[in-house]
Amino acid sequence: MRSTDYYLPAATLTIAFIAKLPSLRYGWRDPLVRSVCFLVFTAAACFFFAAPPTITSVNRITGVPNVSGPLVYMIMGSFSAACLVLIVNWRGGPEERVRRASRRWLALYTLAIAAIPVLFALGEAPVERLRDLDTYYATTPYIREMIVIYLVAHLLSAAVTTWMCLRWARAVAGWLRAGLLVLIAGFGLNLTFALTKLSAVVARWTGRDWDHLSTTVAPPIVAVGGFVVTWGFLLPLIGPRLGAFIGGWAAYLRLGRLWRLLKDTRGPADTAFHSAVPWWSDADMRLTVRETGIHDALLRLHPRLDDAVRRRTLARLDARGPAAAPPPGTDAADAVAIAAMIRYAVTGPAPDRADGERTPAEKPADGAGADALAEFLGPGRRRLLLLSKALGSAAVTAATAAPGPRDRATDAHATAVAPEPPAHPESRSAS
Repeated sequence: MRSTDYYLPAATLTIAFIAKLPSLRYGWRDPLVRSVCFLVFTAAACFFFAAPPTITSVNRITGVPNVSGPLVYMIMGSFSAACLVLIVNWRGGPEERVRRASRRWLALYTLAIAAIPVLFALGEAPVERLRDLDTYYATTPYIREMIVIYLVAHLLSAAVTTWMCLRWARAVAGWLRAGLLVLIAGFGLNLTFALTKLSAVVARWTGRDWDHLSTTVAPPIVAVGGFVVTWGFLLPLIGPRLGAFIGGWAAYLRLGRLWRLLKDTRGPADTAFHSAVPWWSDADMRLTVRETGIHDALLRLHPRLDDAVRRRTLARLDARGPAAAPPPGTDAADAVAIAAMIRYAVTGPAPDRADGERTPAEKPADGAGADALAEFLGPGRRRLLLLSKALGSAAVTAATAAPGPRDRATDAHATAVAPEPPAHPESRSAS
């Protein structure tokens, strides 16, 4: 592996750790926050200190050949412990049980990590090995035990965390499930790394040479595995924010068709309000401004909303059948009908004169169209998005054409069978 294959993930994870520092500062008492930050930190340290240039520098600075070996093993042991403790705290449960399980894993890995430098000091490793320390000293007393402890600790952590994530992933959904699936892939890679390294070491004990498993196959596996595991833990934390970010921009863009249709009905105050939004504003701010402008424009459009256009559109959709149009009575069909009414109120009927100019929509006699719009929109944003999407429907274009004899007959029939619209608030006040 190249040096950049180590340093690039280390830099990425360091940035992620720095980004998590504010949460560590304000949530230090939360074991979940501490575990996440410690895991990201140890993952970055693993990549940095396992890079061959770093190994050479540490050995030269300390003056002790191969001292980087136990240092990297200790960091990897800390990473393995952080994975176990984080899974235990992340899954939750009775507080006492979670605390007891965390302490057991921490005690076990503390003993393993403490044994590594002791065994290295007792053994002899005078020949510096930058890439094949595991297999070169696989039969050396004390160094052999140090290597086995580090590999077994890594293997145990990968196996237990994979099993825990598999069980947990069946019971959850959403971003948490996605993060667990990523973790399963990452822990699977870590498990493969430990088995590959251990196979090469055991082969040395039996007189075989499988060193390529340790020096060529294992390093890229653990590099990818550590990176995947770290981001598997971070995904459920940043996923909801990422989803909200993408969803906000998507909703903002989807409302664009309705926004552009209503631009001629907006007043100077609306235009100034929208123009005052800074270019660096996030999606939530832009979406709020766009929604506010749309609702204000629709409010000014109320007196021109013609419910006959809506009824005529619904009748046409009914005549075309569900195979060619949204089924009547559904939100999609109602959105098409309301969109046709709004477009007719803004632009008037399609050009039917020699000069090609549009005829402005006449003011309806009652407020049935405004009442239908208010009833359709309701609370939330979902139906406003449906309305913007429906503006691109061919049924809306057909409905806003100048009504012919058949359309007038349809309007008369729809008016005859339609229930009497509710009284407008102004008329109730007058009475």
